[in-house]
Amino acid sequence: MASAAGAYPVVVDIDPAAPQSRLSVFLRILFAIPQFIVVYFVQLAASIVTLIAWLAILFTGKYPEGMLKFSIGALRWQTRVGGYMALLTDKYPPFSLEDDAAYPVRLSVDGQVEGRNRLTCFFRLLMLIPAVIVLYLVTIAAEVCILIAWLVALFTGSVPEGIHNFIAGWLRWQTRVSAYALLQVDQYPPFSLN
Repeated sequence: MASAAGAYPVVVDIDPAAPQSRLSVFLRILFAIPQFIVVYFVQLAASIVTLIAWLAILFTGKYPEGMLKFSIGALRWQTRVGGYMALLTDKYPPFSLEDDAAYPVRLSVDGQVEGRNRLTCFFRLLMLIPAVIVLYLVTIAAEVCILIAWLVALFTGSVPEGIHNFIAGWLRWQTRVSAYALLQVDQYPPFSLN
């Protein structure tokens, strides 16, 4: 998949706000426990893959393709679970690393296998500091919005469109920073909710 010129290579598409089951909203954290358990182990494996990929990029300038595909799949799964927990959808996330075009939260990453920047890869953790600091502040606001969305959806069966859009923007931002941290792309994540 090739990204358009100037477009960021990590795209998170989220369907507009839709009605949700009030019971599902109330019990969301309980419903998500199986997802949390599996995602924990998938992310643990992705962390190991990222460490190995970091060494591979430093020495060869390439991210091994199979490892990159797994890492993107792990981030895709994490993003779907995050969208489900943040009340962006009422649809239960699939237990899969693969893309699901029918799911309301979709991630596509134009991962870079060859021609990697070894210098930015080596200093990736230091380079992440500004993005993480700003994202931390945005996350505080997003958590307040998620709490408000939970209360509103509990009584009305839907998340207000403005809150939905802000939470969706926060999830996009968080996912782009994660993709950069996981070495999936070399382009620095934009400071943007879009």
